[in-house]
Amino acid sequence: MAGKLVDEFVAQVIANSDYTDLDAVYLKNRVLALVGEAGADRTTTKEAIIDLKDELVALAQANGKVGASFNEGDTLGAELMNFITPRPSVVNQRFWETYHQNPSQAISDFYALSKQNDYVKVKAIAKNIYYQVPTEYGEIEITINLSKPEKDPKAIALAKKMKQAGYPKCQLCLENEGYQGRVDYPARANHRIIRFKLGRETWGFQYSPYAYFNEHCIFLDSQHEPMEINQATFERLLSIVDQFDGYFVGSNADLPIVGGSILTHEHYQGGRHVFAMEKAPVEKQLQFAGYPNVAAGIVKWPMSVIRLSSDSKEELVALASKILAKWRTYSDEDLQIVAESEGELHHTITPIARKRDGKFELDLVLRDNQTSAKYPDGIYHPHQDVQHIKKENIGLIEVMGLAILPPRLKAELAEVAKYLLGQPNEIKAYHQAWADEIKAKHPELTPANASEIVKAEVGQVFKRVLEDAGVYKRTKAGQAGFMRFAHYVGLVGD
Repeated sequence: MAGKLVDEFVAQVIANSDYTDLDAVYLKNRVLALVGEAGADRTTTKEAIIDLKDELVALAQANGKVGASFNEGDTLGAELMNFITPRPSVVNQRFWETYHQNPSQAISDFYALSKQNDYVKVKAIAKNIYYQVPTEYGEIEITINLSKPEKDPKAIALAKKMKQAGYPKCQLCLENEGYQGRVDYPARANHRIIRFKLGRETWGFQYSPYAYFNEHCIFLDSQHEPMEINQATFERLLSIVDQFDGYFVGSNADLPIVGGSILTHEHYQGGRHVFAMEKAPVEKQLQFAGYPNVAAGIVKWPMSVIRLSSDSKEELVALASKILAKWRTYSDEDLQIVAESEGELHHTITPIARKRDGKFELDLVLRDNQTSAKYPDGIYHPHQDVQHIKKENIGLIEVMGLAILPPRLKAELAEVAKYLLGQPNEIKAYHQAWADEIKAKHPELTPANASEIVKAEVGQVFKRVLEDAGVYKRTKAGQAGFMRFAHYVGLVGD
């Protein structure tokens, strides 16, 4: 049903917020101040509030109220969606009132708000390419991330000229809540964070704007403190899965190369998603002395994972802390595993917590960030022959079996498919050797199956990426070395 653009937006604001019909004139004037009056009464057939918001941003750009860059448009969009977003105090009050009656409903309501007000970019996320590839480790997941906008060269140039404000300190700080945004920093006017307690500390719970999986969320320290994996990490992770029903939660490692993209602010990632690593079985049962109530084992996974399970949080945390402490100092030079060199520590853990069948479960992924002349990017990092597909750090999400691949691959893989079919193409030189391997491996290539074969081969490359990142290789020598470490921790029997 057609209507006037600003009037339709105001009607949607009233329908989806605490505003009432008495606020209609006020709201219209505030919107006109943001987008300009010219063209405001034009007809629109859009009904969804996010679509109306996008039209208003385009109108504001046509009226010269904001520039044409993505950042400027996004800042205005967030400000418009702030009309339907309650104040932080109201969001928190409603969350906890509902939580005390029904925790799952409180979480569901907050997620719904985060999508409704366009903080979670549902329309943008839908552009991502996603599929699964079967391997001997289960079905790993492939995503080509097309949701995050390309950085505007003009905005980059302008940002270089700007004086660095240093506020907020990073994109994970509580100070982002309601932040207007600027040319070199994302808009957060419609951003809300739930405050909750972890022990005596105040933490925040929010969703990720560009989610990589269902209900992708972030738990962040209220203080701007660097990432650190220690006993408190395990305690916090288990407390979170206790408080946030149905969610897993994990932490990136706390060292460069094996860590995530933000090591300067303590935070964890979680959500309502089952990754291939969670489905992977324990292939070697372990029992550690002094921990009779903790089931343990080595997981059938390309990376080196010890899984712990118990009814007792205390025993689980104690054993996880012992494994971490032992791993920090453990070396096995026959396998090129070195805990420290020239005063630099190399060993840490990527931990993931969940509840399964009423028990607490921790997956501890052993990490080593050494480099060498042969592997300057990292010995346990994607090696150069697979970097044409994935060269970035292998963080928490990739560890669990979900590849986050760069947007360049959408076009590049299409050219690879053309090359395989002998069609005119612009294949990148760094894909050439891989493409020749695919051609030799698949004599059955046809125009009907070429794209699917390329997709499946990307999955096989990502499997290799994870194997490169595995400290103990899945060879007889590698698994024997894994057992030596288990004995070093305190394994009972063989």
